[in-house]
Amino acid sequence: MDWKNAAFNWNHARAFLVTAEEGSFSAAARALGMSQPTLGRQVAALEEELGVTLFERVGHNLVLTATGLDLVEQVRAMSEAATRLSLIAAGRTQTVAGLVRIAASEAVSAHLLPPIVAELRARHPGLEIELVVSNQASDLRRREADIAIRHARPQGDDLVARLLVDESLAHLYATPGYLERIGNPRTPEELAEGAEVIGFDETDGLQRGLRALGLPFGDDRFPVRTENHLVQWELAKQGVGMCVMMEEVGDREPRVRRALPEFPGVPFATWLTSHRELETSRRIRVVFDLLVERLTAALSPPRA
Repeated sequence: MDWKNAAFNWNHARAFLVTAEEGSFSAAARALGMSQPTLGRQVAALEEELGVTLFERVGHNLVLTATGLDLVEQVRAMSEAATRLSLIAAGRTQTVAGLVRIAASEAVSAHLLPPIVAELRARHPGLEIELVVSNQASDLRRREADIAIRHARPQGDDLVARLLVDESLAHLYATPGYLERIGNPRTPEELAEGAEVIGFDETDGLQRGLRALGLPFGDDRFPVRTENHLVQWELAKQGVGMCVMMEEVGDREPRVRRALPEFPGVPFATWLTSHRELETSRRIRVVFDLLVERLTAALSPPRA
């Protein structure tokens, strides 16, 4: 662009546009909140800058010249562009459209995200949401997802991370009938001796975590295994064994109860993370901000 030949004052161009739209200097001055002489000087200054005549008097009326007619549409386009720029800079664009990929675990995806996705779609019909559902962490750097819900602190200077809840709790759940069959254990030792846990294909991590919390389950206490957490949960609801589930989900399921109601539970944190495009992409920011608000509320229930 030849910047040297674009030497005119935008305020002068705005004064010209408003005068053309309002039909008089007095009406334009009122619309812009300035005095009529000031506005007149700005229009005259634009004419001098451009070397043209923009208005002429026809009786008591102010009429655009042929040059003014040609220029007014260009200035109107500039005004509309300036308005859009201001809206974007202020974060108030009227539409949010495009694809946003959210990575989350199976339990979070199935039980916490549906109402949030519905709200996002209701607010922004042009928004597309893809759920990347896995119990393994997605790689944001490789753009496997735009936003990830994680239960460990994200690592990397190129990521934006927000701690939603520093300590939520998960518990072992089972049907009342199952717990009755194994004698309604009341202590961690009784539970570890008589109950079976529905585990993952690789049970070492779950087993170590339970033992660290004072639940000494032996190797033979994980006879049914699947990598799918939702299948684990369904098996537990059918009385096959116990399943670890976050209390926000487990306490609302009428077919199961906590195996040890007085046991403190398994603590875990929840983080929301995104790549740096969060700072420049309006659609990712909209999704990120609503996830922060809704997930924080969902994972922070009042406790007695």
